[in-house]
Amino acid sequence: MSEQEENELISVAMKIIIHAGDARNQLVEALNFAKQFDFFAAENLIQKAEQNIVLAHKAQTSVIQEEASGHSFDISLLFIHAQDTLMTINSELRMTKEMIDILKIVKGEQI
Repeated sequence: MSEQEENELISVAMKIIIHAGDARNQLVEALNFAKQFDFFAAENLIQKAEQNIVLAHKAQTSVIQEEASGHSFDISLLFIHAQDTLMTINSELRMTKEMIDILKIVKGEQI
């Protein structure tokens, strides 16, 4: 892999990590609002987190599509970490939504 290709892969990995990390921060904040029964603020943050997850997925998909079209990359620990981070935050997104629904039930609101 050339230095340019390596830099490109590092750049994509960092985009994934940054967007997934932003989503994680938004999910933590959303859950804090939900614990105060401020579901409007929580839902706004959930939407922002979902947008960041989409951006992270788009960055990841660009590399996957390149590889599928025949361009191979050397194994990159940073890219593997980025994919792991994205997968973890995606799970956290699903769990945060479920926890907010539980809090809505506790508060007596419709889910």
